[in-house]
Amino acid sequence: MHLNNISHMDYLPDMEIIQSDIMEKVLDYMEAYDADSYTAQDVQRALQKEWLTIEDYGALLSPAALPYLEQMAQKAKQETAKHFGTSVCLFTPLYIANYCENHCVYCGFNCHNHIHRAKLTMDEIEQELQAIAATGLQEILLLTGESRTASSVEYIGEAVKLAARYFRNVGIEIYPLNTEEYRYLNQCGADFVSVYQETYNTDKYEQVHLSGHKRVFPYRFYAQERALQGGMRGVAFGALLGLDNFRKDAFAAGLHAYYTQQKYPQADISFSCPRMRPYINNAENNPNDVHETQLLQVMLAYRLFLPFAGITISTRERAGFRDNVVGMCATKISAGVRTSVGGHEEEQKGDEQFEISDSRSVEEVDAMLRQRGLQPVYIDHVRV
Repeated sequence: MHLNNISHMDYLPDMEIIQSDIMEKVLDYMEAYDADSYTAQDVQRALQKEWLTIEDYGALLSPAALPYLEQMAQKAKQETAKHFGTSVCLFTPLYIANYCENHCVYCGFNCHNHIHRAKLTMDEIEQELQAIAATGLQEILLLTGESRTASSVEYIGEAVKLAARYFRNVGIEIYPLNTEEYRYLNQCGADFVSVYQETYNTDKYEQVHLSGHKRVFPYRFYAQERALQGGMRGVAFGALLGLDNFRKDAFAAGLHAYYTQQKYPQADISFSCPRMRPYINNAENNPNDVHETQLLQVMLAYRLFLPFAGITISTRERAGFRDNVVGMCATKISAGVRTSVGGHEEEQKGDEQFEISDSRSVEEVDAMLRQRGLQPVYIDHVRV
């Protein structure tokens, strides 16, 4: 599948098309969004409201809101406490394969990168699961590279079945699927799906996704809806901040989640807030640098716009930053993380997707939360 043979806005024959207008609404709003048009008065007005409009949300993401981060943080902390108390959920990811069929210029797994590829056997997956379960964690996120050939739906399903024997919550972060495939994985034991659009700028999306199924923008956009229609309990949204204009991307990600929540009120909605990180073969790939202050602004705006949504803070960020945002706006934190294939029980089998900044163990993150007066939660949902 070469660049010239796939339009980034046209579905391929094996891709399911669902009836939804959310993408059009999100893209129209994003196209019209001008972050520089907001004033201090717009920000002040938004901070006085109990529920934000889309315009209020845009104001809180604007440069005009930067002098008001302290007020945003105070209000976000109140909203987080109101809806989540002092609880912070812990989990860890397990990469079971890193084969990929996409050419994404910003990713360490892209199919043209010369990295050590690997795929765990079921015995190896079980050993990894046992090692992770021994830390006390009860939530796991299974990840693969985006390759249907190397990591088939059936392979992922068997891994999910194994994970469900050791963990109460099993999430997946894999390539987008059709509805019935999500239904199959839900029946295997998965209940949460994370899919990140990377950037909502369709022109930029075309430029950085040169080949592979991921090149098709609308199919990826509607992955969360197909997952919910397939029976999944919850879905996560996010943009890779720094890949394009981070304010527009964060604005669009928030609207994507907002409209999905309106359409599926029963869904558990959450955000992840990854920034560009160095990876193998490219140690300095960050042309649109997003600093911690700007990342904090995005997270606070997410919290104030969608008070009920979960927000995950990953090990891409340094420990001090992660410690400060839990309880303020973040409600879930990873611990004991490896971004290589395997590496929890034995030596890693395949190379990492990106570098992490916080390598603390589950025990260390647990202790940090308790020291800050927060309650580490190892399970927040039980399948029945």
